[in-house]
Amino acid sequence: MAKFEPDEYRHEGNAVSLLNYHFVWIPKRRKKVLVGAIAERLQQIICEICHENRWKIIAMEIMPDHVHLFVNAKPCDDPSKIIRLIKGRASSYLRKEFPELLKLPTLWTPSYFVSTAGNISTEAVKNYIAQQRE
Repeated sequence: MAKFEPDEYRHEGNAVSLLNYHFVWIPKRRKKVLVGAIAERLQQIICEICHENRWKIIAMEIMPDHVHLFVNAKPCDDPSKIIRLIKGRASSYLRKEFPELLKLPTLWTPSYFVSTAGNISTEAVKNYIAQQRE
């Protein structure tokens, strides 16, 4: 995985952006199934999807009962698309490759957490905008 700094601006076409999203999601019933080979394969799947879509992984941790993903995305990719692609492909591939996951009605809950993060605070942006009238 290439080294990427979380405050590095992305230059693409006519847009300069810094869109970093922190996602957290869990398996159905918060079962501790993300261990061993399943966790390793999940990490591979997430890396593949991010590479295909030119999303840059800043950090990722796969815990037995939840996943943290901190990713830099393009302005045209909304967070719901990102998580839908990752959870959808991961569920499909993992359930085919690891039959023990078929015990769960679905691999993931439909919910997730997402938060944005940049290199300046909300208060700094508000102050900057307020000063524009002066």
